[in-house]
Amino acid sequence: MKIPPVPRRSALRMRRDTGFLAAGVLPHLALVPVWSWGATVVARTGDWALVLTVSVALIPLCVPVLTAVQRYRHRALLGVDIPRPAPTPERWSWAAVARRLSSTRIWRRLGYHLLLGPLVAASELSVLAMAAAGLAGAVSCGWVWVLPAGVRQDWFGYATQVPWYTVAGIALLCAAPWTAGAVARTESRLASALLGPSRAQRLQERVEYLAGSRTDLIEAVDAERRRIERDLHDGTQQRLVSLAVNLGLAMATRPDLSSEAREVIAEAHLEAKEAIAELNDLVRGLHPAVLEDRGLDAALSGLAARVPLPVRLRVDLEERVVPAVESVAYFVISEALANVTKHARATRAEVTVRRVGKVLRVNVTDDGLGGVDASAGTGLSGLAKRVGSVDGTFRVSSPVGGPTTIAAELPCER
Repeated sequence: MKIPPVPRRSALRMRRDTGFLAAGVLPHLALVPVWSWGATVVARTGDWALVLTVSVALIPLCVPVLTAVQRYRHRALLGVDIPRPAPTPERWSWAAVARRLSSTRIWRRLGYHLLLGPLVAASELSVLAMAAAGLAGAVSCGWVWVLPAGVRQDWFGYATQVPWYTVAGIALLCAAPWTAGAVARTESRLASALLGPSRAQRLQERVEYLAGSRTDLIEAVDAERRRIERDLHDGTQQRLVSLAVNLGLAMATRPDLSSEAREVIAEAHLEAKEAIAELNDLVRGLHPAVLEDRGLDAALSGLAARVPLPVRLRVDLEERVVPAVESVAYFVISEALANVTKHARATRAEVTVRRVGKVLRVNVTDDGLGGVDASAGTGLSGLAKRVGSVDGTFRVSSPVGGPTTIAAELPCER
């Protein structure tokens, strides 16, 4: 009976899965002698202390080695990378040892190698035995016909059974790729779940990665904002200043100009000065240069001086905080003072900035009308989002009749 050809891709996959299962038998049975020896000692002598002492001394040495072997086997033969849990560097102490022994990571690895390993090895041996039996059955007819004549006569009584062996062998060979693949995939899932990081650890690592990515994005946006501010300040703004100066000189040094020409030049000069003023406001709105050069105290002093009402400013900072936090604090205060000027009908305002531990606390208070609703889609909702971008908290207290207090807490260490 002719065996139908196996597709090349299926044959490669079968050899890969079969080799993967064959390579896993010995590592999965590595701790069986320890388990068997312990069971024998307890059964004969009842000496649990000896078994526990040897187990505590031997198993912590074997488990990391077996885990490394399993990771290499999955990566080299299946292309499955079992990630290593994030290390937690600690100085040696009995408390650190107790925390390490009580962690679920150690017990999941121990359970995989000591309890689940023999069961996985049994399934691997079953698949290998099935493949070997299928191969033997598939070639049974050929073996019968190549035997010597005398031996073949002794086998003649079994001639009617040999075709059934061949059919059964072919059926086993056809089922072997699927069985080997199913066992390999199941083992890979179990190893990833027990030898790799747990679901909680993966979520924690993902959160840390996203937090770091968000911090990098905020810093990149802040750096780009500073670059645009420098380009506007050193380029466009200087050109407008030069234009205004030239227009002013033209009016001052050319008395022979007609009244119509002088009127046109005067209008152009006025528009240039207004454009410079608007550009100054735009530059300060992007990122004031004084904030980058001299820090939050100097930038807030200039901001308070431009507000058309008395502002009491108190900044208690021993050292500068990170640029992203400085930028958020500045714009929170800037937007809050702008709202006080436009809508609050206040007579005075107070700004307090101080660092308490690892938190920068910002408070802006005014004696205006109050009744501010931060959830009504005003600029305060945008400030809340901006504060939230650096993991800060934002609160607004504004009863009807005042006073209104805007408070933000920004973490200083990222």
